[in-house]
Amino acid sequence: MNLLTRFKKALPILALSPTLFLGGCDFKAGVLNPQGPVARLQLDLISWSIYFMLGIMVVVFGLFAFVLWKYRAKPENEGYEPPNIHGNTLLEILWTAIPIVIIVILTIPTVKSIYELEDVPKAYKEVKPITINVTSAEWKWIFSYPEQGIETVNYVNIPKGTPVKFQLTSAGTMGSFWVPELGGQKYTMPGHNMELILAADNVGSFLGRNANFNGEGFAEMTFEVLSQTQSDFNEWVKEVKRTAPQLTKKDYNTILEPGSVGRMTFNGTHLKWVTSEHQHGGTQSTHETSHDHENATKENKQEEAMSTSSHEHHMQHD
Repeated sequence: MNLLTRFKKALPILALSPTLFLGGCDFKAGVLNPQGPVARLQLDLISWSIYFMLGIMVVVFGLFAFVLWKYRAKPENEGYEPPNIHGNTLLEILWTAIPIVIIVILTIPTVKSIYELEDVPKAYKEVKPITINVTSAEWKWIFSYPEQGIETVNYVNIPKGTPVKFQLTSAGTMGSFWVPELGGQKYTMPGHNMELILAADNVGSFLGRNANFNGEGFAEMTFEVLSQTQSDFNEWVKEVKRTAPQLTKKDYNTILEPGSVGRMTFNGTHLKWVTSEHQHGGTQSTHETSHDHENATKENKQEEAMSTSSHEHHMQHD
């Protein structure tokens, strides 16, 4: 690896070093250690933006040094009075156009990346994604697996090499779901559903956190994302189905109470109890709501039929 290549790789770390030192972070952690296609795309965008802005800084400071040197005070021009001119049309156009060009150059790759991040990563287009419903509460994270029929608190297991569609909502204050090594954050809001698609390329443990201050338990509102092989993930699901207790509505309401809790694992999910107050996205939630509505409609029709029959019977008797 030549010196130029080493310097290019070190630039993002050098540029972010004040932040890393202030945060007490290892330089290999977080966004500088991408473990999935989403995080890599975002790091590439960050790195490109840093290179581009460093180039602008070189030009600006170079011009600054040139002007200082060229127009410095010298004995031969002591007492010189420059001519009084209104302005320079060419310079006015240049220093108006250049910032516009800079903004456009930064905007194009940023907008392209934003749209790309809203879809399944290109490397995993042919892989069937799994859906995990995420509910933030004060101050814990609740993960529901509608396809597997299980639920966890403060940790989430995912199969590596599989895109995961996280459906995000909140049962309390607004939070922010963030796994730095897998991708950027998205907010969790009461009564709203946000989707964040992430994927892990390798087996490993990644720290997730709440990136939005939401009260006294904010600092403890972390969770682990454990990326496993598909076989290990399937085995974990079977183990949960075999050994974990059944989730009850009372258990879920207790979890929602403000406070910090440890890891929990349950059979079943809370999605069937979701009301209009804490609506959750996802197929299962919609299906159950529709199913409940159909049952209610049938019951209403049966009651109307019984009422009509009883009324007709009384009329005949009279």
